[in-house]
Amino acid sequence: MFKFIIRLTKPYLKLILVVILFQIGQTLLSLYLPTINAGIIDYGVANTDTQYIIQRGVLMVALSVVQFVCAVGANILGAKAALSIGRDLREGVYHTILSYSQKEIGSFGAPTLITRATNDVEQVVQFLTFLLTIIISAPIMFVGGIGMALSQSVSLSTVIWITIPVILGISIAFILKIVPYYRAQQKAIDNINGVLRDQITGIRVAKAFVKEGFEEKKLDEVNKNLFGLNLSISRMTALLLPIFMLIINIATVAILWYGGALAENGVVQVGQIIAFITYLSFILTATLSATMVFIMLPRADVSAERIQEVLNTESSVHQAKNPRLAEKPFGEVKFENVSYSYAPEKPEVEPVLKNITFTASPGKTTAIIGSTGCGKTTLLNLIPRLTDATDGAVLFDGKDVRDMDISELDAAIGMVPQKAFLFAGTLAQNMRYAKADADDEEIWDALRVAQAEDFIRSSKDGIYMRVSEGGSNYSGGQRQRLAIARAIVRRPKVYLFDDSFSALDYATDKNLRGALKEITSDATVIVVAQRITSIMDADQIIVMNNGEIEDIGTHEELLGRCATYQEIASTQPSEGAEASK
Repeated sequence: MFKFIIRLTKPYLKLILVVILFQIGQTLLSLYLPTINAGIIDYGVANTDTQYIIQRGVLMVALSVVQFVCAVGANILGAKAALSIGRDLREGVYHTILSYSQKEIGSFGAPTLITRATNDVEQVVQFLTFLLTIIISAPIMFVGGIGMALSQSVSLSTVIWITIPVILGISIAFILKIVPYYRAQQKAIDNINGVLRDQITGIRVAKAFVKEGFEEKKLDEVNKNLFGLNLSISRMTALLLPIFMLIINIATVAILWYGGALAENGVVQVGQIIAFITYLSFILTATLSATMVFIMLPRADVSAERIQEVLNTESSVHQAKNPRLAEKPFGEVKFENVSYSYAPEKPEVEPVLKNITFTASPGKTTAIIGSTGCGKTTLLNLIPRLTDATDGAVLFDGKDVRDMDISELDAAIGMVPQKAFLFAGTLAQNMRYAKADADDEEIWDALRVAQAEDFIRSSKDGIYMRVSEGGSNYSGGQRQRLAIARAIVRRPKVYLFDDSFSALDYATDKNLRGALKEITSDATVIVVAQRITSIMDADQIIVMNNGEIEDIGTHEELLGRCATYQEIASTQPSEGAEASK
């Protein structure tokens, strides 16, 4: 934890040093002010020495102003340092997540990554904010308070030696009790985020199957768990301050009773008693502050561990150290004995892909078809390096994609994922994800090819209409067409369509395929599909079965010889039947 914090604070050491200097000034002045006040009471007020009162009063006011400035400066600069560290930490976590392949994303899961990038970072920031405000002041206040109290009266110090062990004992017992609860709390937050994410994304399914009550029970279960943990933590923390205040009040009464007896005998003066009480409150406040640090530490420690786990997890997809710079790409994609396993270190785990070999050439369409779970999407993901092959090689223009610059590879590929996704913002902004400098005419041209022009022109805002989060203000078919248009805007050398026509009706599908032919005449097109009608015109069709290539050929060839293809064709309506619907 502390090594992690030291690493985080290195860029802000100068700022933290200023914070420490302000804290030292604030604390020393705070310790000195009660002594001045005691002198005013014992020598000024007691002797009715007006001049002494004025002189010491002016000094006290001046030092109070300086102490105020130091306190404000320490709090503001301390908060700035902590918030800056939090900003850097969030950026670091986000940058690391962006570098992840699908393997790492799937390993962590989206809910926990969100929690780690937000809630966990916030816990570390809160801890640092508090730590930076008391890291120096608390120990100085504790030690200095004891010293200054003793300077006022050694006789009264008995109260201190009784009070401090009691406070420390309570603090240690409290810390040991609350640590497990904070660890469990972070796990509970992960669980509730996971359930909420599933329920929000799958709300239509829940409604369709009338399972709202079942989902409510699931949420209620994890919510009750989090509520119980939060309640337990709140109860414990709610007791701490009142207990400390009770001890302070008892100690104050003891000082007044014992100090009164000493004052009656002339051993101490009234001002000394008041100063002693003030120093005792300083000591107890410093102890409470230190206790709060140790209370916050376990939760921050858990959060720091979770953040470090993200930061220390390297992506299985690495940028080439000495990338082979491509010449002008022409877009040939070649698979040479490619295999892929989610757990290559475990031989007992069957690979998802086995010995895949084929070539997709420019100006031709390569289609991939097969049963669900046969590895079609995984195969497609290997080309833009969303994940890397565990055996064999994927070649782009004769170069292993693992030896190429990732940004250069991405620039040559236009991919439409299985689940069409649009970012919140405007439609134009979404289109320019593919090509930042695309003008309006290029966007409209892409929308025309993707058969999306009509419903976009019907909007008064056109391409500048707002897009809701995830594109939820569009239907599934509209989102697919817009995702296809986004890929077209780039005009890449390789088009990858991962079952991207599944939500389209036959007429739209046919028109879109016809329009695509016009702009992809010199590009490589690879299509993953479930519907034969979407790929029957492909130059070559690859039939996948259980992670292997069963056959490669045209539609007519495969109908004549490939059993799997025949089976798929027999379960689907013909092109004519689709057209008649």
